[in-house]
Amino acid sequence: MNEKRREFLKTLLTTPSPSGFEVPGQRAWVEYVSEFADEVRTDEYGNAVAVVEGEGPELAFAGHADQIGFIVAGVDEDGFLRIDRIGGSDRTVSKGQRVEIRAADGVVPGVIGQRAIHLREREDEELEDIVEQHVDIGAKNEREAEELVDVGDPIVFSPTVEELHGTRLAGPGIDNRVGTWVAAEALRRAAERDADATVYAVSTVQEEVGLQGAKMVGFDLDPDAVVAVDVTHAMDSPDMTNEERFKDISVDLGGGPVVARGSANHPEVVAAVREAARDADIPVQLQASGIRTGTDADAFFTARGGTPSLNLGLPNRYMHTPVEVVDTDDLEAAAELLAEFAARSGDRDGFAVDL
Repeated sequence: MNEKRREFLKTLLTTPSPSGFEVPGQRAWVEYVSEFADEVRTDEYGNAVAVVEGEGPELAFAGHADQIGFIVAGVDEDGFLRIDRIGGSDRTVSKGQRVEIRAADGVVPGVIGQRAIHLREREDEELEDIVEQHVDIGAKNEREAEELVDVGDPIVFSPTVEELHGTRLAGPGIDNRVGTWVAAEALRRAAERDADATVYAVSTVQEEVGLQGAKMVGFDLDPDAVVAVDVTHAMDSPDMTNEERFKDISVDLGGGPVVARGSANHPEVVAAVREAARDADIPVQLQASGIRTGTDADAFFTARGGTPSLNLGLPNRYMHTPVEVVDTDDLEAAAELLAEFAARSGDRDGFAVDL
């Protein structure tokens, strides 16, 4: 990955974007895609759409900008913040973590308190729910804390990016700014190929709280096909059981993007993407999705009476923790695959099944 693309990825990963509070991250995304898009537009909730115009079918490549987090639910008399979830935050990894409260006057640092091991009895080892945990910002009392934060301020794990060995990165909020990076990069590469298709890159909001942004964009955009790019579980780490590994045995970190089959995943789009991967010699993995994908594809495919859709997965270890891990080779391969798909789709007349 060249330095400019890497810096854009790092900017996305270090710009907190919890569901309902995506504006800073969306601004960074819009600034980047504006360099090569014919047009960039946003809606009232902050969904962002960039387009490179063509004469062929309209294709949309979408990732979601939001991440899980917490929210200030109240302040107690001693100045500690009571919190609640934003999205699927995991109570097993939250305690003892550094966090940032994104307050109106700037960032307020804090920590989620954890009772010292010396003071815990065996019966204290039961994990507390998020609403029973607290953030310590160093305030001495309620008045002092309320001068710094308000109820409703979002909280995220301190944003960091750790470069692991080789091409692997770790950090919080990788789900799913890597998807928005792929969407933007696929658009840039499709423009370089001078693809005949009209290609949209989309960065949606509020996926983690019910696919809400995709519902808005799916209705408004009405493309011929959508590929929702999101993380999926890499199953190649020691914390996976043998049964889990067997179920998703093909999903390995660094093994290439993951093409889902079944449920929302339209068979014609699946076939076209797999064919593009074969012809361009891009490795892909397959994943069964018999009921739902759990991604924006589930919202896109029913929009406007039915939009051919596909969930393209990016292998991710330790999802919804502060130490998610991805391989940048998978991100590069996904962007290249979507650009190739766009270049090959210019003369298509849609993706309807043949009945």
